[in-house]
Amino acid sequence: MNAIFYVLRGGIPWRLIPTDLPPKSTVFGYFCRWRDTGLFTRINRRLVTMDRERIGRQASPRAAVLDSQSVKTTESGGPRGYDAGKKIKGRKRQAMVDMDGRALVLDPQPANIQDRDGAIPVLQVSRGSFPFVEKAFADMGYSGDRPQNALLVDVEIVRKPKYQVGFAVHPKRWVVERFFAWISRNRRLWKDPEATIKSAEAFLYAASVMTLTRRIARSS
Repeated sequence: MNAIFYVLRGGIPWRLIPTDLPPKSTVFGYFCRWRDTGLFTRINRRLVTMDRERIGRQASPRAAVLDSQSVKTTESGGPRGYDAGKKIKGRKRQAMVDMDGRALVLDPQPANIQDRDGAIPVLQVSRGSFPFVEKAFADMGYSGDRPQNALLVDVEIVRKPKYQVGFAVHPKRWVVERFFAWISRNRRLWKDPEATIKSAEAFLYAASVMTLTRRIARSS
């Protein structure tokens, strides 16, 4: 696990893992095994409940925030698309976080998928892991009937102020932007170099696990 975190944090190729850690073949083998069994997702879910209970909140949230981040891909290949709004060829990272910014559901998708369509699988997955979410706050990209009618989650659009010029912090929505800033400290996530969506998803959850582990450890 430390070696996987080293690759994630430093953005290095597997073959450049230091000699005081297990060899590349061992580390990559464990990563593939844990990726395919969804271990990073399960660890993240457990840490979310632990951290919420630590500060006196209910284990499962009732409200969440939705947003996406478009990033470029590398020559590794894999599913990708073109986000005309951001003018980026690569992938979108759809994220649902709780009201404190803890990752609930992370779903990388080709960048050409519109947010209102990309939200559907995120909301569907959330029902299994966090079934008590009743409301999700999102920006204008998620407006429309499809997200609203997908499941029993009320998607509330937080509109920007009428006379806003430049960047502004929006109520409720800012926590997901902060989450993207947290995971972007990991060089592996500056772009998306993964050849498969499953690997991209595993590294996103690993980044969330790293953040939550440090938060819980510092509080103890």
